[in-house]
Amino acid sequence: MTNTSRQKVLFLCTGNSARSQMAEALLKHKAGEHFEVHSAGTQPDAVDVRAIDALVKFGVDTKGLVSKNVTTFEGIPFDYVITLCNKANNECRSYPNAVKQLAWDFPDPKERAGNNPFSTTLTELNSRLSMFLSVEKNAISPESTPQINSITEVNNQLTDFEPISFYKCLTDDIRLKALMLTHYHGELCVCELMEAMEEGSQPKVSRNLAVLKKAKVITDRKHGQWVFYRINPELPLWAKSVIAETTENNISQIHNELQRLAKMQNRPDRANFCK
Repeated sequence: MTNTSRQKVLFLCTGNSARSQMAEALLKHKAGEHFEVHSAGTQPDAVDVRAIDALVKFGVDTKGLVSKNVTTFEGIPFDYVITLCNKANNECRSYPNAVKQLAWDFPDPKERAGNNPFSTTLTELNSRLSMFLSVEKNAISPESTPQINSITEVNNQLTDFEPISFYKCLTDDIRLKALMLTHYHGELCVCELMEAMEEGSQPKVSRNLAVLKKAKVITDRKHGQWVFYRINPELPLWAKSVIAETTENNISQIHNELQRLAKMQNRPDRANFCK
């Protein structure tokens, strides 16, 4: 029987040729009965055959995967809009008619190193979507979802990145939860983190964010009166994996924080869509 009340999800990337196509196929595969899934690109290109091959290798249906321009969905409301690369996030920070918007950042498999870059990206997308389904369980019925074995890859991008400083950052409760929450949402400001963690001292939260920024674990951007923080896209992949694995395997540790953030009123407005 068809579920007529499925949640609508739109994955956005630049080319809509690999990451967003794999995310669309994976979510359909994992929970298609609960989600109506689409993908699009800000500068669409042909679907990469290597993305199709990676999906087929792991037993995921690729039928109907075609590249589309984001304008195809203009005026259509979505329950979730999820950007999968930094460029798409910069271009589409606030999608109109989106109930929730998440900013995820995955390396382009066409440019990353390693023997199986498309399979590696597929593995990372699968882990993130498993976390997404766990968190957004109000939208679906509890059920097991297929898993894909992970593949690790090491690729240092910050030549002066210090592992000791990185691990020291994880020893504080505020800093660790800030990273976990930011990993899930993609980008948060101080007031959102304060609300999520029920922390009444802005200077205390700001000091801990400053520590993370000094260690180059997070970056910030100013928009109007707000300063937004996110995981540094230039972090070495091993460090990104530590944050991702910590969050995805300990989601219960930030369950209450996610709930408080979801109920927060008057959250800061991000930049206009496709500015």
